[in-house]
Amino acid sequence: MNLFNVYSIVDIEIIKGRGIYLYDNKNQKYFDFYGGHAVISIGHSHPTYVNNIKKQIEKICFYSNSIKIPEQEKLASLLLEISEYNDYKVFLCNSGAEANENAIKIASFKNKKKKIIAFKNSFHGRTSGAISITDNKKIITKFNSQHEVKFFNYKDIYLLEEELKKEDTCAVISEGIQGIGGIIDPGIFFFKKIYSLCIKYNTILILDEIQSGYGRTGLFFAHQNSGIKPDIITIAKGMGNGFPIGGVIINPKFKPFNGMLGTTFGGNYLACSSGISVLEIIKNECLIYKAKKMGKIFINSLKEIDEIKEIRGRGLMLGLNFNFKIQKLINILIKKENLFVGSSFNKKIIRLLPPLTIEEKHIKTFILKLKKALYFLKNDK
Repeated sequence: MNLFNVYSIVDIEIIKGRGIYLYDNKNQKYFDFYGGHAVISIGHSHPTYVNNIKKQIEKICFYSNSIKIPEQEKLASLLLEISEYNDYKVFLCNSGAEANENAIKIASFKNKKKKIIAFKNSFHGRTSGAISITDNKKIITKFNSQHEVKFFNYKDIYLLEEELKKEDTCAVISEGIQGIGGIIDPGIFFFKKIYSLCIKYNTILILDEIQSGYGRTGLFFAHQNSGIKPDIITIAKGMGNGFPIGGVIINPKFKPFNGMLGTTFGGNYLACSSGISVLEIIKNECLIYKAKKMGKIFINSLKEIDEIKEIRGRGLMLGLNFNFKIQKLINILIKKENLFVGSSFNKKIIRLLPPLTIEEKHIKTFILKLKKALYFLKNDK
C-alpha cells in the first residue's frame, strides 16, 4: 500500500451515489445516514448539481484570484441572502480548517491579540491554528501547542467571564453544535451570554458552523435560534456537497486590505458552481424547512427504541446515546443492515447526519434496520 495509513478504513468500495443511497463495486445498495461527515447536504449526485458542474467544466475549471470571477460574487450574494447576513462579507477558501485559520487571523488583525478561548470536546480542524483550538491532545504536536489557547466547559460561564475580564483574549470560538464531540448543543442561554460577554469585554466571537450549518438543524445556522449575530462565521462541509470549498462570513466592522488573506484554489470556478448549486437547491426545494420537519419525525420515531438513552441535537444533526460502547453496533449496521452512520469522541454516541433530502420512508427504514441491528447485538453470543 502506497498511501500513508492514517484512516480507519471500512472494507467497502463505494463507486456510485444517488440521493440517500450508495452503491459498492458489487452493486450492493447502502443507506447513507452519515453523509461523509455531514458533507452531503443535497443528496448524492443531485441532477441539477451534476449538470451545473458539467457545464462549468466545459467552459473553464480554474484561474487564479488575480482576475475577476463573477461566480464568486453570485455565490456570496446568494449565501448572505439565504443565511440572512446581508450586510456581512464573504471570503472563500477550500476547507473548514482553512476557514477557521482565516477567522482567527482576521480577529487577530483587528485587536492585535493572540489568546483564543475554545471549549471542551471541540473540533475545529487539523491545521496548526485550527488543531490548537481542538480539544484532542492525541492529534496535537508540540508545534501546534505553542498557540495560546484556553478551554472551558460550556457551563463554566463564571470562570469564562473571569478570563475575559483580563481583556487579553483575541476571540472566543464555538461550534454551533459540537459534532465529533458528541452532538453537544451549547444552548440558547450560553450563546446569549457569551455574545453579551464578548461585547462587554471587547472580544471577537467566532461561530464554527462547518458541520452544523447549511440548514442541517432546521435553521441555516444552528446559532440562529438564539437571536445573536457573531462577528465571524466559518462554513464548509455541506457548502459544496462533496466539492472542496469553505468560507468565512465577516462582519463589516472588519476592514480588508490588499494581501490580508489569500488562497490559490479558493473560490475557483468549479467550487463556486458547486456552492451556487447547493444554495439554489436548498432554496428551491425548501430543504431547511424539510430538515426541521424530518428532524421532528425522526426524533419521535427514535423515542420508541428503549436502548436509546438520550437523543441529542436538532433537525438532521442528531446523536443517539446508548449505555454501551457502540462500535460493534455500527459494524452490524454497516455489514448486516447496509446502513452508514457516524461515531464521535464519545464512544457511546452514534451520529446521524443524513442528506437534507431524506423522506419519511427513509426514516422508517432506518428505525427498522436499527431495531434489527440491536436485536442481533443482544442475541449474538
